[in-house]
Amino acid sequence: MAGGKLSPRQKMINLMYLVFIAMLALNMSKEVLSAFGLMNERINESNESATVRNAAFMRGLAEKVDEQPAKYKPLMEKAEQVDKLSTEFNAYVETLKTDLLKTVDDPKKYEEMDKTHHLDEKWFNGDNVSKAGQEFLARINTYREGVIQVLGEDNKDIQADIMKKFATQDEKTADGIKKGWLNYHFEGFPMVASLTKLTQMQADVKTIESEVLSSMLAGKLKVEASLTNFDAIVVPDKTAFFSGEEFTGTIILGKKDQTLRADKVIINGKELSPDAMQAGKTILKFPAGAVGEREIVGEFQFKEGDSIISIPVKSSYAVVPKPNSATISADKMNVVYRGVDNPMTISFAGVSDNNVTASAPGLSKASGTGKYVMRPGSGKDVTIIVNGKLPDGQPVNDKATFRIKDIPKPSGTIAGQPDNVSLPKNNVEIATINAKLFDFDFDLDIDVTSFKMKVPGQPTVTVNGNRMNDQAKSALRKASRGDAIQIFEIKSQIKGNSSIKLLPASPVFIEISN
Repeated sequence: MAGGKLSPRQKMINLMYLVFIAMLALNMSKEVLSAFGLMNERINESNESATVRNAAFMRGLAEKVDEQPAKYKPLMEKAEQVDKLSTEFNAYVETLKTDLLKTVDDPKKYEEMDKTHHLDEKWFNGDNVSKAGQEFLARINTYREGVIQVLGEDNKDIQADIMKKFATQDEKTADGIKKGWLNYHFEGFPMVASLTKLTQMQADVKTIESEVLSSMLAGKLKVEASLTNFDAIVVPDKTAFFSGEEFTGTIILGKKDQTLRADKVIINGKELSPDAMQAGKTILKFPAGAVGEREIVGEFQFKEGDSIISIPVKSSYAVVPKPNSATISADKMNVVYRGVDNPMTISFAGVSDNNVTASAPGLSKASGTGKYVMRPGSGKDVTIIVNGKLPDGQPVNDKATFRIKDIPKPSGTIAGQPDNVSLPKNNVEIATINAKLFDFDFDLDIDVTSFKMKVPGQPTVTVNGNRMNDQAKSALRKASRGDAIQIFEIKSQIKGNSSIKLLPASPVFIEISN
C-alpha cells in the first residue's frame, strides 16, 4: 500500500492488511491465477467479435441513411454519439491494461501475476483515492451519464442495466463494512484479477453499445409497424355517383410516413418533376380531360439496397358529374331590396356559364362568370327561372323565389350624429342634416330634400334642403341653454333615383349646450 502521514492506529491496520494480502498470495494457487488469465483471454476474444458486429451495424445503418435520410438520420446521430462514448472509454481502459502488463516480463504467464502493488500504488494514497483513481471513476461516470443522456426517455431497461454495470457508489463487504467502490473492487487484488475485471468492463461497454443500437433500430421498426401509423382510407368503386345509385367501395389501411419520399413517379407515361415528390406524399396535377371516365396509371419507384422497388398505381375519375339542381344565391342576403342593384350569382353545377340562362323581371347579366344584377319592381316576390344545357345536349332547369322588401326607414343625423346630441347654437346653425341607413347591406347615397325644426316657444319652421335657412337660424337664436331642439319630418331620396320613395327619417333631438 502507498504510504503517507498516517496515525499509529492506521499504520497498524495497514500492516494487518499487508499481512492478510501476503497470506492470500501465499495461499493463492497457480491454477486460480491461470484460470483468471484464461477467462481474460476468452473475454478478449468475445470483445473482438462484438467490435466487428457493432461496426457492421453502424455500416448498415449508414446505408439506410443514404436510402432514406429523413427516417434514419436522427437514429444515426444517436448511434454515433453512443459509439463515440463507447470507443473513447474502451480506449482509456485499454491504456490501463497496457500499463498494467508493462510490469511483467511475459503477459501470458498468469501464475506470476499475483502482485497487487501496481494499481494499489497508482489508485490509492493511504485511505484516500489518488488523482489517477479519481480520473478512473470520473471516466466511468462520464460514460454512464453520457449514454443515458443520449437515450433520453427511451430504453429504460437498458438504462437500468447501465446504472448497474457502471455504478460507482460505495459497496458493503460481507461483514457490512462500507468501502469505496474502487477499494472494494481493486484494492489488494492480484494483478491478473484486476486485469480480468478491466477486460470485463470493456465487454460490458461492447454489450451495452450492441444493446443500445439494436434496441434503437427495433424501436424504430416497432413504431413503423404500429397501427397508429395507419389511416383508414375509403376507396370508392368510382369517383362520382348519381342520385338513386348505391355507393360501392372498399376500406383499406394506408401507412402514414412523413419521411418517405419516392425516387421516381411515373403517371400516364410521364415522369413527374422532383418538386411533386414531397415527404410522405406525391402531388398530382394535370389536365382533367374531356367528359367521361378517365384512368390514372403509373408506378412509384423506391430504392431499396441495390434494387429498385416498383409499386403500381391504378385509379380512375369522372369528368363533369351529372347535375340535378341549379345554384341560385343572393350574394348578400336571402331577400332582394326594391330600388337597389342586388348582386346575384346564378350557375348550374357541371354546366359552363355560356350554356346557362336566367330570367326574371328586373334581372340582367353582369360582367363575370355567373354574375347577375336584380333590380326588382313592384310586388312582394320575384321568381328566377334558370335553364341549362348539358354537354350531351340534354336540357336542365330550376327556379327559386325571393322576397322583395322596401329599403328600411333611414335615421336622421346632424353633424354626422344621430339621436340625442348636445351642441352649441353656432354649431347647429351651420350643421348639415343628413339621413343614413345604419346596418344596411348596401351603401346608398341619400340626399335630404326638406325637414322641419321646432324651438321651444317658437313656431315650427319648414326648411327646404339640408341646411338651416334664415328663418330657422332666427328661431334658433332665441333658444336658451338646455332647450331641446327637434328636427323631424326629414324627407330624403336616393341620389340619382328619385322614383323610389323613402320613408321619412327618424327625428333628431338636440340639447343646446350654451
